[in-house]
Amino acid sequence: MEPILYRIIRPVATLLLKILYAPIIKNKKNIPLKGKVILAGNHTNNLDSLMVMASTKRVVHFLAKDELFKGILKPFFSNMGLIPVNRRKKDSNSLNAAVRYLNEKKLIGIFPEGTFNKTRNIIMPFKYGAVSMAYKTNSFIVPFSITGVYKRKKAKICFGKPYKLTSDDLEKENKILMEKVKKLIIENR
Repeated sequence: MEPILYRIIRPVATLLLKILYAPIIKNKKNIPLKGKVILAGNHTNNLDSLMVMASTKRVVHFLAKDELFKGILKPFFSNMGLIPVNRRKKDSNSLNAAVRYLNEKKLIGIFPEGTFNKTRNIIMPFKYGAVSMAYKTNSFIVPFSITGVYKRKKAKICFGKPYKLTSDDLEKENKILMEKVKKLIIENR
């Protein structure tokens, strides 16, 4: 059963995103319509999750910082199908939850940088969650880039071709994913 709140919020959020920002969405056909898929890309803004949501009709189960699951907004985020992640330590609970979702042929969204990139670098080093999940579940990874700014017709998301890991060397595979995302960023600036 997919989260009902997500099903309600997604069309409203997508409409608002289109009205306010009219983002450019490229190659959304690269997102498989079913099966185990991990969408992994760079993180620039709080609106990035909405941009990813607007790109597919599938429910995207995002890994999200556990701070969102505290206080008055806890019921909202808890009922959106999000997976809380404790970013202050290695969090095997979130990884295990994401693996369960993937084994149920669901779609996971992750920003492997772990936070917004506020550096001058094109991309920050990726954490290993995306490639670890892909390895454990034999899932496709669809790299994506978000470029531009959230102003009318200035924000862009571009999806690369889905691929599967070719080895069990997660360090090597993480570098491959980083390079794919970095290339998409450079090509879509």
